[in-house]
Amino acid sequence: MAYDPGAIDATLAAAVGDEPGLIAELREAFMDSAQRTLDVLDATDTQDSWRAAALRLKGLAASFGAVRLMALAEQAANGPVGDEAMLHKLHRAVERL
Repeated sequence: MAYDPGAIDATLAAAVGDEPGLIAELREAFMDSAQRTLDVLDATDTQDSWRAAALRLKGLAASFGAVRLMALAEQAANGPVGDEAMLHKLHRAVERL
């Protein structure tokens, strides 16, 4: 899956037009939400909570055009609770946005 660092900004620009301030604000809200969801994934110890958080991250990523993060979150939702390798991939994907 290709990495497109401009996907979120392009998605936001398509939604709100040429409004750099609004794009920056929405991007920050996305990043905050993604980080909070990663924090839940880091802390959870039940399969139901893990799956719910991973699917929340997938939906968030889909809403903002973050295709790689969306795919990773889907994999996490179907994987074991607390998968360290997956957590690392998810954190890295969010950092690269």
